[in-house]
Amino acid sequence: MTTTTTDERALADLQREHGPALFRFLLGLTFGDRQRAEDLLQETLVRAWQHPEAFDAPYASMRPWLFTVARRLAIDARRSRQARPVEVGDVVLETAAEEEDSAEATVSALDVREAVRALGPEHRAVLVHMYFRGLSVGETAQALGIPPGTVKSRSYYALRRLSRSLPGYSSSSSPSSSASSDAACATST
Repeated sequence: MTTTTTDERALADLQREHGPALFRFLLGLTFGDRQRAEDLLQETLVRAWQHPEAFDAPYASMRPWLFTVARRLAIDARRSRQARPVEVGDVVLETAAEEEDSAEATVSALDVREAVRALGPEHRAVLVHMYFRGLSVGETAQALGIPPGTVKSRSYYALRRLSRSLPGYSSSSSPSSSASSDAACATST
């Protein structure tokens, strides 16, 4: 099967005569994306090369045919981009949180519960108020009837003891943030 294509000289004349206007038109359709506009211009010229019958049309100029083909190609390209899922860059992947294994989370919660139970009642009460109930230093001091400086001191030493009794846990996932709700349950039991 042989296919006829447009003469190279006719195609070069077509590009020279209509190329700049067609590129500006495509630049508008692609919202200023030069790369996409260039790709669409090239694809339009490939279509002109593949369809020599367009040159024999009764038009005085090939421009309407070229602009119609270019517009349809731009629409098709846009639709195909919208049909695909959005591509995710490396930055998004680096900042995405990894799902924690539920079994691992349960083990961590049990470890934190044990460590909190091992604290003295004064230190445990300060941690429960500040970290598990979300009270400020002043509110904790008022609730427990002790000075704010004592609240700060007890929380410091309680967290320090927890970090020693939970050596396998990194500092980025502190006991207070990793299983706060589970540890709060431990103090109520």
